[in-house]
Amino acid sequence: MCTALCFTTRDHYFGRNLDLEYALDETVTVAPRRFPFAFRRMPAMKTHLAMIGVATTVDGYPLYYDATNEAGLSMAGLNFPGNAHYPPEVPDKDNVSPFEFIPYILGQCATVPQARLLLARINLAAMPFSDALPLSPLHWFIADRSEAIVAEPMADGLHIHDNPVGVLTNNPPFPYHLTNLSNYRALTSQTPENRFAPALDLPAYSRGMGGLGLPGDLSSPSRFVRAAFMKAHSLCGSSEAESVTQFFHILSSVRHVRGSVMVEDKPEITVYSSCCNTDKGIYYYTTYENSRIMAVDMRRENLNGDVLAAWPLIRTQQMDHVQG
Repeated sequence: MCTALCFTTRDHYFGRNLDLEYALDETVTVAPRRFPFAFRRMPAMKTHLAMIGVATTVDGYPLYYDATNEAGLSMAGLNFPGNAHYPPEVPDKDNVSPFEFIPYILGQCATVPQARLLLARINLAAMPFSDALPLSPLHWFIADRSEAIVAEPMADGLHIHDNPVGVLTNNPPFPYHLTNLSNYRALTSQTPENRFAPALDLPAYSRGMGGLGLPGDLSSPSRFVRAAFMKAHSLCGSSEAESVTQFFHILSSVRHVRGSVMVEDKPEITVYSSCCNTDKGIYYYTTYENSRIMAVDMRRENLNGDVLAAWPLIRTQQMDHVQG
């Protein structure tokens, strides 16, 4: 399960929680402009927009979980089991495998409108990376500074939804989450008026009572509502430190604590949380074991190169002792 969001202060930011019961060899990975992306059915991209994100690299190929390109377009894949459907190849479509989807879009598109044009021709076909790595059931969050959309491959086709909230979680399909927000339209960050019985003396005995009814569980509908509420009421300065800190605070409201969600006999945790400044190409992250914010700057790399640059996620807690 996962939660992704975007917001804008002075710069634009995009990131997510990756919630899983296991971790792989994830790295922050930069694919420079001349790294050759091969595709199963589409022509290879020998040159493309550079990108940075978290990936597991297998046989030299970066399998991106989320990424941002140098133009500021971002994309993240989130779990969508039971609803995701990958059909066979279609002759009159651009057949792209789900594992290729992020580099295929981010390599060519600078904006969401440009991505929409490609999405109209794409068939996310059932072509796994290998027998050992079957396709994951996913839907995708795609955003730039101006707008966000959701791409959901289902049995009746690839659905593209406008996302005015700038948040995505998991099941059910995205239209449900938008409708479900109406159930919480009375919530407020302010102290609520007594509308239950104005003639009665019903004191507000605690701060935060305007949010009574805000769901606190970790189901995907509840995480969607809570992240949307926190984002909508976020008060944030425009500096980089303020923006990044606030972004991680919003993500922390929907993180999974080890033992709070069990998948059979394994605990699902927030493996990592990320926040990318999409204007500057700086990818920030924390891991479950390391709450210190780490940063990788894409523009410090040779973006005209042809070799991946990768940094393993730091999973050891970074503690500073302040005593003299």
